[in-house]
Amino acid sequence: MSEEKKFRLQTTSFSLHIMAMLFMLCDHLWGTIVPGNDWLTCIGRLAFPIYAFMIVEGYFHTKSLKKYVCRLLIFAVISEIPFNLAMGSSLFYPIHQNVLWSFLISVGLIAWNEKVKEKQIWIRILVGAAAVIIGYIGGIITFVDFYNAGILTVLVFYFFRGKKWWHYIGQAICLYYINFEMLGGLSYEIDIFGQTYFIARQGIALIALIPIWLCKGKQGYHSKAFQYFNYAFYPLHLLILGLLKFL
Repeated sequence: MSEEKKFRLQTTSFSLHIMAMLFMLCDHLWGTIVPGNDWLTCIGRLAFPIYAFMIVEGYFHTKSLKKYVCRLLIFAVISEIPFNLAMGSSLFYPIHQNVLWSFLISVGLIAWNEKVKEKQIWIRILVGAAAVIIGYIGGIITFVDFYNAGILTVLVFYFFRGKKWWHYIGQAICLYYINFEMLGGLSYEIDIFGQTYFIARQGIALIALIPIWLCKGKQGYHSKAFQYFNYAFYPLHLLILGLLKFL
């Protein structure tokens, strides 16, 4: 296989950002102004695993963790009212918080694990287990988007970060459990050669592993403007959708 063909089989950080934004837009269109078009939310299932993967990669590639956390915090605050308008049709929607809060909690748990990385194995195991428990409970009581499943998805990409075969298997098994067992939800009935099968809508999220696994660490196009566009896209598109709901 030529080098040119190999390159075509790879995704970059830039292409993953574009895909994630488009998938998320499809899901939020379904959830706001064009309900009933289930194909939109099916496509949208692919967004969160990609974002979760990129949050972990962002943690390890940022030049300043403090600035990384500050950006997430600033845009989490900025996004709150647009999220409330789009998802709750109200300026105040306490029972559901935007996804950036999920990412902030996840980054905090990752940082905690990184602090004990050079400690004895039993300490690392205890902290890792504690992070999972805190993420599980914290995601529920804070009402963040995707609840505990969202935080655990980020932790999956942290604990199984790498390109070895067992990293891929770990990611696939854990995401299967999160999306089929924890989230479950609506299933679609299909008939194939006289046999009836049920496909969980949330299970479509596992398809996102394909572009994630094709990412070999290449950044692709990058600029400060594009970096801040990625952050701004979230509150901006929610604000537009939230306002359109009232027209």
